Amino acid sequence: MGAFAIILAVIVLFIVANGVRIITQYERGVVFRLGRVRSHIKGPGLRVIVPVIDQMRKVSLRIVTLPIESQKIITKDNVSIDVAAVAYYQVQDPIKSIVEIENVVSAIYQIAQTTVRNVVGQSSLDDVLSETVAINEKIKAILEAATEKWGIYVSTVEVKDIQLPDNMLRAMAKQAEAE
Repeated sequence: MGAFAIILAVIVLFIVANGVRIITQYERGVVFRLGRVRSHIKGPGLRVIVPVIDQMRKVSLRIVTLPIESQKIITKDNVSIDVAAVAYYQVQDPIKSIVEIENVVSAIYQIAQTTVRNVVGQSSLDDVLSETVAINEKIKAILEAATEKWGIYVSTVEVKDIQLPDNMLRAMAKQAEAE
């Protein structure tokens, strides 16, 4: 009887230990009970879930910097330029960011890349070079509208690198020299 009680106590202790989770200050825990989302989100600290029945996924609430690689874009006036950008976003609703979409980072990257291409492609070269603030705001508005349903807030989008073709740089230099 004594050995059985010890074995039972060890098993119970093992099950309870498997249910203990630590959530850091910048994370929230979304608990699924038998595959269904529990209505409340677990905050930072030591949290206990029911092993086997509950599963917890941690979601970071920190701002994420997402570099958008340089891509060739043809502007409205048929000039081919290379444009790179960076987007900053943050999870506002952890449940939506897990349930509504499979891979938030990949989805935001793909939308950001195509949005940069579309917005810059609809602008003339002169606008791209002189109206970057307006272009950044237009890209941000489109990204916010697309990611809002996933519980994501896009705080900033910046076009950070615009590379002109060499022949265009030479022509601009000659024009500046002539003026």
